[in-house]
Amino acid sequence: GGAIIMAALAAVNSGAGLVTVATDKDNIAPLHSHLPEAMAFDLEEQDRLTEQLAKSDLVLIGPGLAENQLGLDILQKVVQTVAEQQILIMDGGAISFFSKEVLPFPKAQTIFTPHQKEWEWLSGLKLTEQTLEKSQEAVNAFPVKTIVVQKKHGTTIFQSGNRNCFQLSIGGPYQATGGMGDTLAGMIAGFTGQFKTSSLLDRVTAAVYLHS
Repeated sequence: GGAIIMAALAAVNSGAGLVTVATDKDNIAPLHSHLPEAMAFDLEEQDRLTEQLAKSDLVLIGPGLAENQLGLDILQKVVQTVAEQQILIMDGGAISFFSKEVLPFPKAQTIFTPHQKEWEWLSGLKLTEQTLEKSQEAVNAFPVKTIVVQKKHGTTIFQSGNRNCFQLSIGGPYQATGGMGDTLAGMIAGFTGQFKTSSLLDRVTAAVYLHS
């Protein structure tokens, strides 16, 4: 529960207008104790999930997502439901599932936020092989304009079809703290849902920089 609460807090505090959280029903009361302005519902309410997915500009999935059958079913539903005009951010458990299961690539503009091991699963590149050049080649295998935020010392942002990547030159050991990735995912959600006169890549880059 903590992961999705931190992601929701980050999204709201980054200026997201209306945040709705789908989570295990046991997490709803703790969520509201931290963030009363968020709406929330039980992840097992499939009809409501379908309705909310259709209404959302942006969907973040993965923080705290359990790697069980319900988690996989939810990810499949999200991947198959999101449309071209929406933005989909995949973090944590969603990346783990997506790298191991046979799933179609989403129609939505997609952002992955893997740490180095998750990037190994997604790209097939071992940690020792994750150079800028090889990682860019791997990202280029994804549909055009897919963005990958590779979390590490010197976090790097790649976009498929773009020869230039961006590497974080600030930050420190304080970022190697539980929940920092969930907070980053929430900040990326908050930023990419706003500032629509800027490119999606610029919005992601700004969120990563400010998160550090």
